[in-house]
Amino acid sequence: MKRICLFCFLLSSIFSYAQDVSLYSQFNGRYDYTAIGNTMNLQENGIAAPCTILTESGAILNLEVDQVIQAAYLYWAGTGEGDFDVLLNGNAISADRTFSESLDENRIFFAAFRDVTEQVIEQGNGIYTLSELDLTSIIGPYCPSGTNFAGWAITVIFQDNDLPLNQINVYDGLQSVPTELTITLENLNVLDNQDAKIGFIAWEGDSALAVNEQLTINGNLIGNPPLNPPNNAFNGTNSFTEESDLFNMDIDFYGIQDNISIGDTSATIQLTSGQDFVMINNIITVLNSQLPDATISIENVLIECNSRNLTIDFIISNSNSTASLPINTPIAFYADSILIGQSLTSTEIEIGGSESASISLEIPEDINNPFILEIIVDDDGSGNGIVAEINEINNMISENIELQLIPPIRSLPRLISCDEGFNSTIFDLTEQYVNIQSEPETITFYLSEEDAELGFDPINSPMNYENLSSPQDIFVRICNNSCFETAVFELLVENCPPRVPEGFSPNDDGINDSFFIDGLRDIFENFELFIYNRYGTLIYQGNNSIPDWNGTANKGLNNKGKSLPVGTYFYVLNLNDPDFRPLKGWVYLNK
Repeated sequence: MKRICLFCFLLSSIFSYAQDVSLYSQFNGRYDYTAIGNTMNLQENGIAAPCTILTESGAILNLEVDQVIQAAYLYWAGTGEGDFDVLLNGNAISADRTFSESLDENRIFFAAFRDVTEQVIEQGNGIYTLSELDLTSIIGPYCPSGTNFAGWAITVIFQDNDLPLNQINVYDGLQSVPTELTITLENLNVLDNQDAKIGFIAWEGDSALAVNEQLTINGNLIGNPPLNPPNNAFNGTNSFTEESDLFNMDIDFYGIQDNISIGDTSATIQLTSGQDFVMINNIITVLNSQLPDATISIENVLIECNSRNLTIDFIISNSNSTASLPINTPIAFYADSILIGQSLTSTEIEIGGSESASISLEIPEDINNPFILEIIVDDDGSGNGIVAEINEINNMISENIELQLIPPIRSLPRLISCDEGFNSTIFDLTEQYVNIQSEPETITFYLSEEDAELGFDPINSPMNYENLSSPQDIFVRICNNSCFETAVFELLVENCPPRVPEGFSPNDDGINDSFFIDGLRDIFENFELFIYNRYGTLIYQGNNSIPDWNGTANKGLNNKGKSLPVGTYFYVLNLNDPDFRPLKGWVYLNK
């Protein structure tokens, strides 16, 4: 793949307003162009000329039947800072783009552009009148130096199937021709020089000032006498109509087939003006060219979940071309500028045709995520192409790609919580968040693996979940976009030590009237409780079928059924659980 510099300009401007002439549009195919236009000057400007100017003028477009309009570009220009709203056949026209140039601080000039393709296609052949270009109040200071002017032109690109395959380049800007303006066209591929030509739209040229006004191609002086003598290139003429009264403007073209040769890869154009102030607004080249123009577009990128594999659907096109794109044109695929795959076109792609294709690629582990995917057609994998093309800098397309990678979920620890009764408790399932390595968009919990895989019926309140059994499996779904991973962890309810109070007061006030041990009866269903007085006499024995001790003895020959006195008593609590030893301690009975 070659890099092209279409034009290199060695330019200087008289003041600071100029815009470099540069490529605006390109047409490839059986195309040619013509141009119409007219001046607003009643006669050539000059020191002794009347200081008057028109506000409208007309010109005739007369294309042949087989010449089909592809584009029409309107340019208008004049003295002053600009009149950018005009009428074309009564239709309001406002400038799409504007240009400016100056001779000095006081003599400023403008040009304007509007794409009028739709209007010209609709009207077709006939008279075109540009009006409301009113500079009558502007030209006064310009007349004494003979720099008052105004005019307009329409460049029309048309298709004709009888024409050879051409490349038409339309360049525009606004630059005054200094002593010498050099334009170099690089990377040409001249297959046939028949009917090759170059054309210009120029402003403010004077037929009376023929001082070194020349146009050379590859060092050869060219002209179109008698209309355009070789020593007076800018002389108020229209080469298409052979008019010679376009005062202070030029719509000219020159045949250059004798000045460019088959096999040439470049051409040098030089314009000179020794005395006359001339501004170039538009340059058009017509050269026979038979080359393809490969471009690529991405239709779809299928990203597999939890995979470094991509499937890319793409289209190779040969639209703006004058020759077929050969079979086996190489295609290179890059991830962050690293070659990851290659392919070839499978057919010869005709002018205006395309080819759809697909490729599966594996992204290497050392490529960052996300990354930039680049696809380049006519690239052999080393950055070089094998096919000469019309445009060598439109072969690439890029897209940001993010792989849907969710790191495998490491084994999640069980969640353990104390039994709150009957082997049940409340769990906060979100405690598992800290054990998940990635930062997914969503984390949801499910009662079954099937629901987790489907994303169906998640647990609504994961921070307050009451287990259904112990142990119990809970399934987690970790999701990024449409990709997910699932894992399982266990809920386990365990018996926690009961909480034994240090005292109670059985005085029938409804508060603390019995020796209630929290976390005992619903958890350690087989417990046994023994209470002794200070003499070691068993005065109470309880279990899950006997009410809590209320200060009355249920054991002992002398104490059974009696309300016991205030004092310290001692207990032994046998939980009958292999994980717990008997609990021993004291409790104070108060009244």
